[in-house]
Amino acid sequence: MTQATLTTKVALKINGVTVEADMGMTILQAAATAGIRIPTMCYLENVSCIGACRVCLCEVEGARNLVAACSTPAVPNMKVKTNSRRVREARKTVVELLLSEHAGDCPTCDRNADCELQALARELGIHENRYEGERTHKSLDLSTPAVLRDSGKCIKCRRCVSVCAETQGVGALFPQGRGFDTVIGPAFARELSTVPCVQCGQCAAVCPVGAITEQSHIERVWDALDDPNVHVVVQTAPAIRAALGECFGCEPGTLVTGKMVAALRRLGFDGVFDTNFTADLTILEEGTELLTRLKKALVDKEDVALPMFTSCSPGWIKFAEYYHPDMLPNLSTCKSPQQMFGTLAKTYYAKKLDKTAQEIFCVSVMPCTAKKFECQRPEMFDSGAQDVDAVLTTRELGRMIQEAGIDFMGLPDEEMDAPMGMSTGAADIFANTGGVMEAALRTAYEIITGRQLPMEKLHIAPIMGLEGIKEAAVTIEGAVPAWSFLEGVTVKVAVSHGLTNANKLMELIKSGERSYHFIEVMTCTGGCIGGGGQPRFCTDEVRKARISAIYREDEGKSLRKSHDNPAVKQLYEDFLGQPLGEKSHHLLHTRYTPRVRV
Repeated sequence: MTQATLTTKVALKINGVTVEADMGMTILQAAATAGIRIPTMCYLENVSCIGACRVCLCEVEGARNLVAACSTPAVPNMKVKTNSRRVREARKTVVELLLSEHAGDCPTCDRNADCELQALARELGIHENRYEGERTHKSLDLSTPAVLRDSGKCIKCRRCVSVCAETQGVGALFPQGRGFDTVIGPAFARELSTVPCVQCGQCAAVCPVGAITEQSHIERVWDALDDPNVHVVVQTAPAIRAALGECFGCEPGTLVTGKMVAALRRLGFDGVFDTNFTADLTILEEGTELLTRLKKALVDKEDVALPMFTSCSPGWIKFAEYYHPDMLPNLSTCKSPQQMFGTLAKTYYAKKLDKTAQEIFCVSVMPCTAKKFECQRPEMFDSGAQDVDAVLTTRELGRMIQEAGIDFMGLPDEEMDAPMGMSTGAADIFANTGGVMEAALRTAYEIITGRQLPMEKLHIAPIMGLEGIKEAAVTIEGAVPAWSFLEGVTVKVAVSHGLTNANKLMELIKSGERSYHFIEVMTCTGGCIGGGGQPRFCTDEVRKARISAIYREDEGKSLRKSHDNPAVKQLYEDFLGQPLGEKSHHLLHTRYTPRVRV
């Protein structure tokens, strides 16, 4: 075959319209390129298409039966109908059958008005259920701090199975049984707490109904806000400001930082602060830790655990504890920014108010369900009490604002409170895959060279974007005397997101195929902007929009390097002393626990 005869395009007709699709696309993907929407229930981009739900059925000329658009390749000269009467009636029947065994407590369901099954039934014009039959057996799994499973609401779409196995490489959930008796859950009908689930919540993020949701902390937060004897403070993760607006009809990537602050004040929080403050702090602690390890390795010739891995993503930490316990010494000992904030809120901030740790109630707003697990780890009580008392996901905060009757979009833009509300642009980009690494390199460059990094060179292109594993290398030139041992050293870094990619990276390191000094790992695809607690439904298009918003937030700040944060400088001067000092070691650093997979 000559080069001239090669083609990468396929021409087919969909609903009488000629569509040119890329070779290898499915009917579903080809239709999407032409703006033709085919409803789906089990489909997820970037994972295997299994055609389990049959909602995307289409009619193909010459085919005896209807075909699943998500798993049927688009081929030349194919003629497809996506909205014929036969197709509409088939889809309607499929959805009616799903509804016939689904626990129909819609008015009180966590997903009411945010349910894909409910929306699809409305779209298909289903006003009554023609099929009355046995309902799926209902059982609740409340065994984990992060997620809740309700088998009665499960429609067996297998999205949770796909994302857990393929994106995260964990495989905590699996279909068992056949037909009506099929159950999606841990092997042998065990509870989720008894298998190596990392609490990432991606299953809850992709579940189309209310079968898997986060363990709600809303009531415990309302109780604290209603208690006049408790001083309630809140911290907001960087990813929240680029996603919370979606709960109120905004397009993905709409920045709502100021309105978020205003809403939190109107909910009754006594202090509205920013997790970004301790993200900046993390860079100083973690950067000092990395430089200390490099000095021991290069100057003192000690056997030091390198590469060093970031430690701000609790799903990744638990994954490492389960799957790579031999590499735990390689993890940074830094607590996550959430936990650093909680400790400081109940020590540094409490001291300013002349209060005890027990008189402060610390709430986090996080894009991540694993933070609910992290806050109750036994290592996270260094303030003398539980450092973080409650964790709300982005979705939960949206519900609280709605419960309070607050007109979110009508709010003015307000500023965070001092002293723990000040942050730099480097902290904002913690929300994105590659952001922690970029923030660290911004600071490391200036510490090592003593030279200011030009604004136009702050972004590091090789570690940006949604590629699963990204690499960069920086050769040190012009090191100041204190760091002269790094002169001429090429520092190799890597970034991964999604735990399957993290696992690939770990295996490359263990086999000797790759060698690095510093590695950033994020549990969720895209980083925190794609976290398990973010507004649904998260696609690559949504991730890119949120990532772009976070970079805009960074670029709009006058301070864009963590070591320039004056409030962090004051914290060290007044309270901590120095990075990696005795007090910071006690309050801001932690240890990890090897876990047995059974």
